[in-house]
Amino acid sequence: MLKVSLSTLVLLLISAISFSQKGYVPAQENLENRKQFQDNKFGVFIHWGLYSMMADGEWAMNVKKINYSEYSKLAGGFCPSKFNAKQWVADIKAAGAKYICITSRHHDGFSMFDTKQSDYNIMVASPFKRDVLKELADECHKQGVKLHFYYSLLDWGRPDYNPNGELIVKEGENKKARWETYHQFMLNQLKELLTNYGEIGAIWFDGAWDKSKSFDWKFDEIYSLIHLLQPGCLIINNHHWDALQGEDAQAFERDLPGQNTAGFSAGANIGQLPLETCETMNDSWGYKITDKNYKSEKSLVQYLVKAAGNNANLLLNVGPRPDGTLPDTAVARLKAMGDWLKSYGETIYGTRGGPVGQRTWGVTTTKDNRVFVHILNSQDKALFLPLPGKSIKSARVFINNEPVKFVQQREGVLLLLDKTPGDMDYVIELRF
Repeated sequence: MLKVSLSTLVLLLISAISFSQKGYVPAQENLENRKQFQDNKFGVFIHWGLYSMMADGEWAMNVKKINYSEYSKLAGGFCPSKFNAKQWVADIKAAGAKYICITSRHHDGFSMFDTKQSDYNIMVASPFKRDVLKELADECHKQGVKLHFYYSLLDWGRPDYNPNGELIVKEGENKKARWETYHQFMLNQLKELLTNYGEIGAIWFDGAWDKSKSFDWKFDEIYSLIHLLQPGCLIINNHHWDALQGEDAQAFERDLPGQNTAGFSAGANIGQLPLETCETMNDSWGYKITDKNYKSEKSLVQYLVKAAGNNANLLLNVGPRPDGTLPDTAVARLKAMGDWLKSYGETIYGTRGGPVGQRTWGVTTTKDNRVFVHILNSQDKALFLPLPGKSIKSARVFINNEPVKFVQQREGVLLLLDKTPGDMDYVIELRF
């Protein structure tokens, strides 16, 4: 009875505004949240679910070709007894991150929250019987950290989803499952996520790439529902295409905007929406016990700086262990980033991409009438910045306010450094 009434309510809600999504006009609170999102610059991604128990990454079921009926039995042993939402949020906040994006449901279909749409969730199918998203949401609201929900559009286990969206028959059943039931299932779950967990900063979709670009996901209905329930909630979709109507930010997977080293962004042009790049701390998204290939503190700090210089946020991933703890190395890396941001956060938070695009030596960020020159990789004591028509008032080393000599030229400014940049980031502040 509950599912029927909820489905009817969702349809009524959508029918009231879905016609307007094609001409989407963001609400004022949405525009304000977009600006805050851009100002925040740094978030932590959390991939956590049943796959953590296998300690072989979040795609273990698919890669190892494990039968769904066998894989789903993992739920009976999923009991992350050391999960501590307060500690998670405290560690992430100490890293200087302003928001958390956590997997509410990944491709394996297991819901990490108290959903009434399926028993395949942490409250019913596992012995843990605790809604980790609710505990995390409460702590985020308490500690002043924004919370975003990752939501998978694809599902490897449900009979009403497959790569082509055709009618299929689940083994052992005679009844055909229809795509419409899966679409409704998603709408119902999204309604739960947006009504039971307080203010949500964003819904972060993944998996649209599983189907052809022409497939009709009915995003107008999905997006309309989200914007109706929480107008300020941002919609981010990691589909690897240009931004679609109704979206509020543009995602880039394992690449800075405009680059395609990972092969996911070939068809994506940089739009006018806020930008975000997501990247792993080691090689895996979900916990993988053999993956010790963590990026260095220097690499992570410099990637954050490069993201800011490219006018984007960095969403840096951590894969918690099956017991609910964050890997020690990940916590150490986060702490190092937090220590750096305590000194240099002003050159990152609230900035936008600077007037000089990414160069081999580094990037620039800008705020008000200031430009921060982040020298990441250079041994030269003279650095020319192409800034035609700009008149420089002063140049100083950001960290200690020591003056930097410069020569104003018609086409820019030549910085004359007393020493070569340090190991991590050498920041020069220019005032105009």
